[in-house]
Amino acid sequence: MPSLLRLAFSPRFVCLTLAWLLALGCGLALLAGGGAWWLPGVGAFGGLGLLGLRDLLNPRHAVLRNYPIAAHLRFLLEGIRPEMRQYFFEDEKTGTPFSRDKRAVVYQRAKMALDKRPFGTQYEVYADGYEWLGHSLAARAPAAEPFRVTVGGPDCAQPYDASVLNISAMSFGALSPNAIRALNRGAKAGGFAHDTGEGGFSRYHAEHGGDIIWEIGSGYFGARNPDGSFSPERFAGTARLPQVKMVELKLSQGAKPGHGGVLPAAKVSAEIAATRGVPMGQDCVSPPCHSAFATPAEMLRFIAEMRRLSGGKPAGFKLCIGHPHEFLAICKAMLETGITPDFIVVDGTEGGTGAAPMEFMDHLGMPLREGLSFVHNALIGVGLRERIRLGASGKIASAFDMARAFALGADWCNSARGFMFALGCIQSLSCHTDRCPTGVATQDPSRARALVVPDKAERVANFHRATLHALAELVAAAGIAHPSALRPEHFARRVSQQHVRRFDALYPALAPGALLRGMVEDARFRDAWEMADAGSFAPRRRITALAA
Repeated sequence: MPSLLRLAFSPRFVCLTLAWLLALGCGLALLAGGGAWWLPGVGAFGGLGLLGLRDLLNPRHAVLRNYPIAAHLRFLLEGIRPEMRQYFFEDEKTGTPFSRDKRAVVYQRAKMALDKRPFGTQYEVYADGYEWLGHSLAARAPAAEPFRVTVGGPDCAQPYDASVLNISAMSFGALSPNAIRALNRGAKAGGFAHDTGEGGFSRYHAEHGGDIIWEIGSGYFGARNPDGSFSPERFAGTARLPQVKMVELKLSQGAKPGHGGVLPAAKVSAEIAATRGVPMGQDCVSPPCHSAFATPAEMLRFIAEMRRLSGGKPAGFKLCIGHPHEFLAICKAMLETGITPDFIVVDGTEGGTGAAPMEFMDHLGMPLREGLSFVHNALIGVGLRERIRLGASGKIASAFDMARAFALGADWCNSARGFMFALGCIQSLSCHTDRCPTGVATQDPSRARALVVPDKAERVANFHRATLHALAELVAAAGIAHPSALRPEHFARRVSQQHVRRFDALYPALAPGALLRGMVEDARFRDAWEMADAGSFAPRRRITALAA
């Protein structure tokens, strides 16, 4: 009862509570003979109370369920603004315009509402950074079947036929149980994959049977010994489950590369402790680097062991590119050991997270486009590109974002914020406070209940289906049949008022085997290749004039 009273008089429910108290007061005054003028008060406050109860039971609006009566002000303000007005700001990380109302398009697609708009582009097409895809006068009919890609190299016994759009890594603990349920149920309905994030494979991931990409980070959550070291036995027990389709080693993430993380002891519930395999009452620490390996060659052997322990499923790794010579050291280790991952996911520094230091989010790590192009060309330069699939993640929320990533070398894309918007995220920027108003990023059961799983799962599947349909229309307009045929020359960027450059000039390609032959003039690769050492992540020799 005390907890119920605290909830009733909390800021979230105070409007509902006051409505009923005022309705009750007016009713008692009326019954006590206070006069008929109390009757409008009974009607008005009683009506508000009934509206609040309706809000509490509303399955489609999580904000109303969490803020009955009060949240109607938000929808009123949305309703009186110009319907298609767009607001733009300069993305400090990429230097390109980004529409705040891209979120609105995701909502429309998630609800299967009309996502068209009048009056042409809202972008300033003559502004620096504006980008476009060239269309063809011999446009094609859009593909009827959703695009897919097979992931699995020559050492993989169980290749996975993946969608070209999947749910990016978001952990249970960062997201609520209902958010995980809805994402996985949507993935099951739409035939795409759900990356667990490094927080472990929870019972909420397993509940609806959607395809899983199990991510293992430096904390080895769900696959660790009591001392925090990697446990092959625990890993194999989960990795061999039929629902787990691929296993992924996380080296770094774009939003906070090289940082690690801490979940304070106060937030480590019994459920999170069981899922991650950590003790309650202690901080849950994800170290900045791994303890299971220390060199590029050891890392590849670890990935090969992950593949073996999983029963031959695709095994790969995710990273945000930092020092170029470190990735090239991994490439050299691939050549020396003969071990190649089945896939690599390139994350960009523009990727999001629930909480990270400002400096890490804004200025650490390589943006997705540069990182993806670098990894794609490095693998071409060492003759290994055909053996390894590339995923791309980092602020991908639309079909154009996907098409651009394909042109720079991606085989598939992962999206986090797009699917969060489909769940109902309104970007309240309260992910780190445990007070998410929509029940997406919280462990508070009273807030998480606002997210209705069947409704939001349908929206997750709708967003995936509508975005792939938009991608099919986009590539068909360019005159090609599949996004894998997109190339840098299909895209252009305005670099100044007077100059436009195609992507093949902005992101020059390496010739096949160029790094092996030592025939590299590209400054992105030449010095970094000399510094790379398969036996160490440290540079083999310092290049004092690296910037030159």
